[in-house]
Amino acid sequence: MRILFALLRFVFGVAIIVAIVAQLVASTGFWRSIGIRDLTGVYTNFFSFFTIDSNLFSAIVLLIGAGMLVARSGMDPDWFATARACVVSYMVVTGIVYNLLLRGIQLEQGVTVEWSNEILHVVGPAYLLIDWLFAPGRPALPMKRIWAVLVFPIVWVVYTMIRGPRANDPVRNHDYWYPYPFLDPNNSPEGYVTVAFYIILIAAVIGLVASGVIWISRRWPPTATRESDEPDQSRLASARSR
Repeated sequence: MRILFALLRFVFGVAIIVAIVAQLVASTGFWRSIGIRDLTGVYTNFFSFFTIDSNLFSAIVLLIGAGMLVARSGMDPDWFATARACVVSYMVVTGIVYNLLLRGIQLEQGVTVEWSNEILHVVGPAYLLIDWLFAPGRPALPMKRIWAVLVFPIVWVVYTMIRGPRANDPVRNHDYWYPYPFLDPNNSPEGYVTVAFYIILIAAVIGLVASGVIWISRRWPPTATRESDEPDQSRLASARSR
């Protein structure tokens, strides 16, 4: 079981990285084709998408996790279990938001690599959830870890809203840039009121998903190895009591 999931983590981690690189290469070609020579701003915009950040974090966690499954046995350390909970939550939310709000919308990268798009928004999120449910080593996490999950989304929203009116969108020739239409106050007569609604809505979705991810770790049987490892029952009981 450990070897199987180590292989799966490696394959999906590499696939996510390849998908990001493929989209970046295609976008770079498009930006150059429309006359953009200084790519610093558009590269910064590219890596300011929550989708790109979530997928990068996920690929790193998957590759580290593949090595851990091979190199060690027993339950994952708390720091790694928390990192897994974070990326699973981010990727599930990425899949939900994209498929409900953004599918079919052309974003600022200018050209979409379809197979890459599906890996980043569908295949990756689906595998991260499967890995959380079934991969060996997942311990029970205390519910207070939800705050660790929420740190990056909060920082990302603050960064996005501060940078937005100061950034530049050379593709659409705007003197502002927001990664997603629902975060752009220029897209609605109500401006920041509409943006605030979407931020609160997505924050609620992230909170609910994170709660579900942590709940799974506390209620689903801990996934130690089937051959020789036994779950640490005292640790499990301690986590559930918090």
